[in-house]
Amino acid sequence: MKSRRNFIKKTALAGAGITMLPNMSFGINTGLFGKEQKLKVGMIGVGLRGTNHLDNVLQRDDVLVTAICDIDPRRNTIALDKIKKAGQPKPEVFGSSDLDYRNLLELKEVDAVIISTPWLWHTRMAKDAMKAGKYTGLEVSAANTMEECWDLVNTYEETGTHLMILENVNYRRDVLAVLNMVRQNVFGELVHFRCGYQHDLRFVKLNDGKSAYGKGVEFGDKGISESAWRTQHSLLRNADVYPTHGAGPIAAMCDINRGNRFTSLTANASKAIGLNDYIVKHGGEDHPNAKLKFKQGDVITSTIETANGETIIVTHDCNLPRPYSLGFRVQGSNGLWEVDGNRIYIEGESDPHRWDVADEWLKKYDHPLWKKYGEHALGAGHGGMDFFVINAFIESAKLNIAPPMDAYDAAAWSAITPLSELSIENNGEPQDFPDFTRGNWIKRKPYNWMKDTY
Repeated sequence: MKSRRNFIKKTALAGAGITMLPNMSFGINTGLFGKEQKLKVGMIGVGLRGTNHLDNVLQRDDVLVTAICDIDPRRNTIALDKIKKAGQPKPEVFGSSDLDYRNLLELKEVDAVIISTPWLWHTRMAKDAMKAGKYTGLEVSAANTMEECWDLVNTYEETGTHLMILENVNYRRDVLAVLNMVRQNVFGELVHFRCGYQHDLRFVKLNDGKSAYGKGVEFGDKGISESAWRTQHSLLRNADVYPTHGAGPIAAMCDINRGNRFTSLTANASKAIGLNDYIVKHGGEDHPNAKLKFKQGDVITSTIETANGETIIVTHDCNLPRPYSLGFRVQGSNGLWEVDGNRIYIEGESDPHRWDVADEWLKKYDHPLWKKYGEHALGAGHGGMDFFVINAFIESAKLNIAPPMDAYDAAAWSAITPLSELSIENNGEPQDFPDFTRGNWIKRKPYNWMKDTY
């Protein structure tokens, strides 16, 4: 695989004539024999999220989609149609069984894979992909249990095959602007963070079995899309099952696994009434699902301590009515930023004891990536974030180098789930965070998040 992808180390964006994302032209890599090569990508899972990634991959001229896999033939048909319309050759198709993805991994015509499947499949598919020597892109969360977290790290270390956790919020425009401010010491020495996933998902976890976001109260075998598998986690687990949208960006700001690390976690959960209340309102008291007792607390709060002395509060709030927010707060010795309220305060710059509207600050510290690609990225999904995360994955895979967010990050961020579960089960008892780097966090250098390439 390494010889087949001995690509040039830099990829230039052809600036002339670029006006919209579909026309983005990426440098073609030249192999050992001077022949033009493209990264050959296999898509494992082409549901709603996988199709979104497929759309972004197909807009690049340095990638060929050579294989797809989904156990739902309807999703494969949709993907094939998109690939045909993009002018690419028909890929090989897999999905005859739950394990047919392994046949995809045997293909020599696949250099890298993007895994976008239900959570319980993430780690086992990523392990198989790394063992097959395929540069691996893995959707969030990367792991469900502590054993799976270690599986990701151990498999990476045994195979040397890179894994990138596809955490797109790390590339959100305001998040990268604040990271720029952190790197320029605007907030002073960092002290405290808040983040999380606060998103009303009742209509996602429960639907009518016909539309992914349709009103209804079914899930499991009678549900469709995420309600077919995601809701079961709320029924059976009292944990923050989706921590990386918040924890990932904060981990980058305080250099987790690269000069700093998570050391301990405590967690507490509120009572669980939100999903039951929704079922009663939309399905009636006599609906069979109205009798279920969901285990997941409606609001789960985890507090993490780091080796460098910062504290991080991570909130999971998905079962009650509320507007969307990841609840970011970045606070240091010189001031703080809070996403809710779009406000910032910098001592010596802001009027004493009065918030500034954050817009001008975020504009002033706009990240080089967004300055360069912003107008092209906005149509790529999730406000443009999906363009940047896939770009980072593709560029790292073409060079076969460590990605911005690696196997150690995937393990550390995902470990919040089993640790929060254990802490809640034991009345908020502190849980020690494993050191997934085996001590190497002390000497590992922070990733250069401030460059304008990926």
